[in-house]
Amino acid sequence: MESELYLGIDTSNYTTSAALVDADGTVIANLKRPLTVESGERGLRQSDAVFLHVRNLPELMLEVKERCRGYRIAAIGVSEKPRNAEGSYMPCFLSGVAAAESAGAACVAPVYRFSHQCGHLMAALYSAGKCGWSSRPFAAFHLSGGTTELLVSEPGERGFRTTCIGGTRDLNAGQVIDRIGVVLGLAFPCGPALEKLAAENRKPLPGRRRVPSEGGYVNLSGLENLSCRLYRSCGDPRLTAAFVLDYLGEAVLRMAESLQGEYASLPLLFAGGVMSNRLLQARLRARYPDAAFAEPAFSSDNAAGIALLSRRAYLCTRHAGVV
Repeated sequence: MESELYLGIDTSNYTTSAALVDADGTVIANLKRPLTVESGERGLRQSDAVFLHVRNLPELMLEVKERCRGYRIAAIGVSEKPRNAEGSYMPCFLSGVAAAESAGAACVAPVYRFSHQCGHLMAALYSAGKCGWSSRPFAAFHLSGGTTELLVSEPGERGFRTTCIGGTRDLNAGQVIDRIGVVLGLAFPCGPALEKLAAENRKPLPGRRRVPSEGGYVNLSGLENLSCRLYRSCGDPRLTAAFVLDYLGEAVLRMAESLQGEYASLPLLFAGGVMSNRLLQARLRARYPDAAFAEPAFSSDNAAGIALLSRRAYLCTRHAGVV
């Protein structure tokens, strides 16, 4: 009898991803194909992202096919939208939905749809060894190019039910990193290169400015202006990069002030591509030593969390006697 595997597919704005999880809940494949962004550009149009996903998916699915030899695909999960929010939508996710529904029909396997955000949360829990948190309430930061939110999460039919209690009112953390990185001459996406520059800085940072915040929400557009002004005045990309990450660390701590009262006892998770940054992690671990952080492969865009959620949904359905 063939063993079961669970397939996850995610087509975010910058990465085509597929992942496989075995019957024991172990990620056995975490496959990714980055979408190409032209030099000097600060992102992709949705039409270009869809085209690149359509080009990447056949190659990626052939690799999935090789990894599946001797196994049966029991269920498929796919990210269909960015977040658990009314009206959340991006055309790039339609590419993954089409691939998942086609694969489900061919494999005679159920297809479960989740948000990209839920995938990030589940992948981070898995990477940090905290999958048990998925069955209880927890707090989570989701920091990426498209989202900067502090969430209260609890188990839900579509992965997690989330309530936003803090975040950004303008630019997202990843947007700021990429915009300033492009100004510094870095290739998009700029996160890893900006982190490397910041780690090489040996100069004292300019006097820290108070991050504007209110009720757990911050504004990050000012950081872009301050950083560009600093770079024009000093011409030092390392100092500028260090300033950016220092400011972002302070902004996250300001958002975390929402974790009071009924939320104070909740375990805290940091998820999303921005949280693959080791310098930010060190800053936040100093304040929250018991928090959980994902490894970079499970922080950046991936389909592992979606595959894990599809396994959970399938097993719940089967135990309920539906399958």
